[in-house]
Amino acid sequence: MSKAALFGIVAGEKSGDILGAGLIAELRKIYPDARFVGIGGQDMIAQGCESIAPMDRLSVMGFVEPLGRLPELFALKKRLRNLFIENPPLAFIGIDSPDFNLRLESELHQHNIKTVHYVSPSVWAYREKRINKIKGSVDLMLTLFPFETQIYTDHKIAVKCVGHPLADTIGFDDQKDANRDRYNLSADDSIVTLMPGSRGGEIKRLGPIFLAAALESLKKYPQLKFLIPYSSPESKSLISTLLKEACIFPGEQFQLVDDSHSAISAADLVILASGTATLETLLLRRPMIVGYKLANITYAIASRMVKIPYVALPNLLAGRQLVPEYIQHNLTEETLLREITEFMSETKDIEPLLQEFDVIHRELRLDASAQAAAAIAAMLDTETS
Repeated sequence: MSKAALFGIVAGEKSGDILGAGLIAELRKIYPDARFVGIGGQDMIAQGCESIAPMDRLSVMGFVEPLGRLPELFALKKRLRNLFIENPPLAFIGIDSPDFNLRLESELHQHNIKTVHYVSPSVWAYREKRINKIKGSVDLMLTLFPFETQIYTDHKIAVKCVGHPLADTIGFDDQKDANRDRYNLSADDSIVTLMPGSRGGEIKRLGPIFLAAALESLKKYPQLKFLIPYSSPESKSLISTLLKEACIFPGEQFQLVDDSHSAISAADLVILASGTATLETLLLRRPMIVGYKLANITYAIASRMVKIPYVALPNLLAGRQLVPEYIQHNLTEETLLREITEFMSETKDIEPLLQEFDVIHRELRLDASAQAAAAIAAMLDTETS
């Protein structure tokens, strides 16, 4: 493998796979003969990434949950380390998955391989001491959001905010009616989209609460209809099981659908797990209620470490609470029912909220993939000049 033509690249989540695919496409415009080798999902593979292992082997989260996978993760890291030390790439790009990628980046950096980390770890939220490890591991940090850059500037780490690809791909035109047609819904229907997450643990913890609140709200608002998107066959199976346990049978009142984007767009209100989907909901200008629950022991650890007032991205981006968020024990059927009731009563003017969503959308619309590729090329040009 030629050093001039090789990039190492590793993504461990679906969101990272999307970022990686866009980045590969833009880097090819600058380096037409480049090869991309590492770990990626179907989107990166479609762009020509040579993945040496299935991406889902890296898809673990929390403080406790990954422990059972440590031997496999260490073996995979060693395999990648040896591959890139024996065949040094022009640069290694770790996309999110910081617990895995930062360790790999550190080892590669020690062998004078240029390293890029795409998507800032949450050093601004907890485990701030990791900034020292990042400084010794990463030549360039690419962030998605403006508020993330300051800590890197303070510690003299090269950083570039590239914006978020979702802000580039989602337009300002409202496709609500078209997406309602897709699900045989009318413009007059009152639609709530329920999104209890994509991982099994999330769905099991949040799904029963979301569904209980939905059923209870129907007693007061029988005209409500619910869309429930799923992200994979596994998540569809889990959600289907929860529906059966709640004695809910998919039909006109509850629809299980396979596209979260259209399900958000078709909605009047979205109830969802904290995560990237909250950004998509903001960009589509839909009011939302955000909830999250971790495994109890993970929450016990995290609650002592996290030092930010909010977890929902819209609130972090605004620097204040724009949307309701309920975490752990505060996420209950009663709190969600109260929020649904307030929304349905139309006592709150939502137009100022939607205008703020629009402002944030424009701030994040920076042509992220092209910006990221250009920043990497500039770093490499600086090194060779």
